[in-house]
Amino acid sequence: MSREGTGAGSPAASGRWEQLFGDLEAQLAAGRADEARWDVADLTRAERARVPLGDRLRAAVGTRLRVVTGPGESLEGVVAEAAAQWVLLDLGGGRRALVPTAAVLTVDGLGTHAAPPAGRVESGLGLGHVLRALARDRAVVTVRTGAGTLTGRLDRVGADHLDLVLDVPARRAVSVPFGALRAVESR
Repeated sequence: MSREGTGAGSPAASGRWEQLFGDLEAQLAAGRADEARWDVADLTRAERARVPLGDRLRAAVGTRLRVVTGPGESLEGVVAEAAAQWVLLDLGGGRRALVPTAAVLTVDGLGTHAAPPAGRVESGLGLGHVLRALARDRAVVTVRTGAGTLTGRLDRVGADHLDLVLDVPARRAVSVPFGALRAVESR
């Protein structure tokens, strides 16, 4: 009986070793591919975790959104401008609403894209900056707060509050902290 082809140096034995190593290499390659997919997924989650709402709102300029600011209170319009602290919605008919991002409870219609982080100048456009522009224009505004709605003209804008001179009763001034603002609508 011949033992050719069954020894350690035989072609059959070396074929088994090649098959074994080939199988191990395939398993390693599959493991590396799975690991790479997990790494990409982890990196994607970590990147998304660093994206603030303001960057997503800035990427949504031109998009129609519904912004909820309180129970039964929502504004629907096209994003005209946005920054870290606020979003400006075009409500149609010449009406606009400035909504502090701190007042936003939910946003319907926001896509998954985010704008790159704001530059130094853009980051400086806080809520007070935009409110001061409205005060300079002497625009009649409707200020929505959790306590109700007030209509008048912005008289002064401080570091963390605004003074509104009411239409009714005439010339009475009310101070409203920024934290209480839900929206400031202009006509």
